[in-house]
Amino acid sequence: MVSTFRVRPYTRTGGRTRSTTTLAIETIVSTNDRADRDALTSTAEHRAISDLCRYPHSVAEVAARLRLPLGVVRVLLADMSAMSLINVHEQQGATQDGRPTLELMERVLMGLRRI
Repeated sequence: MVSTFRVRPYTRTGGRTRSTTTLAIETIVSTNDRADRDALTSTAEHRAISDLCRYPHSVAEVAARLRLPLGVVRVLLADMSAMSLINVHEQQGATQDGRPTLELMERVLMGLRRI
């Protein structure tokens, strides 16, 4: 008989729920060349993120596609960024204080109206 063992999500981050790097849910991340050849990607989560982010994805998309809590993904991505395994792309459409610009809000509103 095979037993199924479920790992609690926060065991994947060593119990950490926050990281030193703050990643907004709309922040775009992508795998860089170092992730392919670096032994630090040996954890299953890092490999899954590396494979997924060969094409740019937002933090929210990574969490949704991997079916992991957003907090867990933020910690994992921050760790990977610190190890230079992913590229964190600058958030466009934000003012200096981090608030979205009017142009960005209008694009979001138009997108919502199309749904």
